[in-house]
Amino acid sequence: MSEGLERGERTDFVQSVAKTLDVIQAFDADHHSLTLSDVARRTGQSRASARRFLLSLEALGFVRSDAGLFSLTPRVLALGHAFLSSLRLPEIAEPHLKALSQRLGESTSASVFDGDDVVYVARIPARRIMSVAIRVGSRFPAYATSMGRVMLAFAPQSAVEAYLDRVVLEPLTDRTVVEPDALRAELDRVRRQGWAVVDQELAIGLRSVAAPVRNAAGDVVAAINASTTSQPGSGPLDPAVVDDVVATADRISEDLRHASPDLEGEQPGWGQPR
Repeated sequence: MSEGLERGERTDFVQSVAKTLDVIQAFDADHHSLTLSDVARRTGQSRASARRFLLSLEALGFVRSDAGLFSLTPRVLALGHAFLSSLRLPEIAEPHLKALSQRLGESTSASVFDGDDVVYVARIPARRIMSVAIRVGSRFPAYATSMGRVMLAFAPQSAVEAYLDRVVLEPLTDRTVVEPDALRAELDRVRRQGWAVVDQELAIGLRSVAAPVRNAAGDVVAAINASTTSQPGSGPLDPAVVDDVVATADRISEDLRHASPDLEGEQPGWGQPR
């Protein structure tokens, strides 16, 4: 797992807490069950250390074990619920996202920036099969998503350059932008027009349009999108769809400013890799 910027540099940093969280984050959508060796390898810990943390988490009810395989329990959801309960964005955004979804007949979502990824905090799925499974809590590389590009486009330039220095732009499909200069140019375009479209760069058959959500100070603290399927021969995105997504983001921003004035000046976690 990646180390935080200040690990080992602060006298008030508790290594055991960090290592415990690393163990929890070793499990993901592609790794539901792990052996002790798997956890040790994925966290960079020794087997003895990983075993102590796994057994502690098991005693607390966050992990279960069966025939040498460890997995998370539903109790871990309580950790995410604590975050979502303290975040006003989902409850403010959901009515707007639901209305947008009904107007467009497409899935809509809201996300925030975490480390180098976007994390979904609200989701209204359309009744159709998408090429990727997306739900609240899903995370994807920012560079290959419309919401990620919106938030990167309005981040401080120094943070964008730091991001490009440390992130490997992997080709998730044959359409993914993987050249740093090409991504810089795309972010410039997004900044000028105020919205982003990503067509089959995260997954084949998936196209989305995103717009920024701002706080009272005008800082971009989140993004929303509408996603749809993209087939061979699909024409350009309907400008009316783009306008609706941008207008919806503006309405969410307005509600957020009135409901959460404490968010003024808050910024996403730029320059803080997980």
